[in-house]
Amino acid sequence: MDEKIGTRSFLTGLTITGIFLTAGLWGLGIILSHGAENIKSLERCVTVKGLSEREYPADIVIWPIQFSEAGNDASALYETIEEKSRQIISYLETNGLSPEEITLSAPSVVDKSAREYGDNANAAFRYTSSRIVTVYSDKIETVRKLMNSLSVLGREGIIFADTSYQVEYLFNRLNEVKPEMIEEATRNAREVAQRFADDSDSTLGKIRQASQGQFSISSRDGNNPHIKKVRVVSTVEYYLSD
Repeated sequence: MDEKIGTRSFLTGLTITGIFLTAGLWGLGIILSHGAENIKSLERCVTVKGLSEREYPADIVIWPIQFSEAGNDASALYETIEEKSRQIISYLETNGLSPEEITLSAPSVVDKSAREYGDNANAAFRYTSSRIVTVYSDKIETVRKLMNSLSVLGREGIIFADTSYQVEYLFNRLNEVKPEMIEEATRNAREVAQRFADDSDSTLGKIRQASQGQFSISSRDGNNPHIKKVRVVSTVEYYLSD
């Protein structure tokens, strides 16, 4: 009799334990299910790009001025090259440039009779020489005016090479404009993401991740190389929720 009672009590205990265990597993399943739904909702994202593009004047101009001369007397040719170099420098300084903004290269002299190739027997001059006066300045407008007026020296007998394609305009203030442009690009990206969220009946959440693109600097166009276009694109990923 006692054995039957003991067996019945043991089975009852197992049943109760099973009920509690089942209920616990069921509750855990509900919790995990809700957790999975929450994780799934957090995984809803939208990736957008924001653009910031601005124009700034260049702050440095590099202008190579190359001129040439020819003659049959090497010594006299060097003297002529030096004299014309002084003429050019004087003209630049008289019209607004400082000596620190002007540098001279060594003159290059070619002796045609020393060449082992080509027909130089009938050449009018034995020697040809060239030299480059380089302007490195932040006075952009002053230099541009000088470029257009260099023909004044041409009328005095100085022969200039066409170096217009070698003129460089630099923009060195990128670090100054970076913060504002990054802020603008990020703001534009959020506006795009907000429109996407509105169209999809979603709520725009926090930023999941963001990456800043490379800044690019280019001339506005071929006729305005002294005006620089600065551009950056930021990529931003936002969370979405219902």
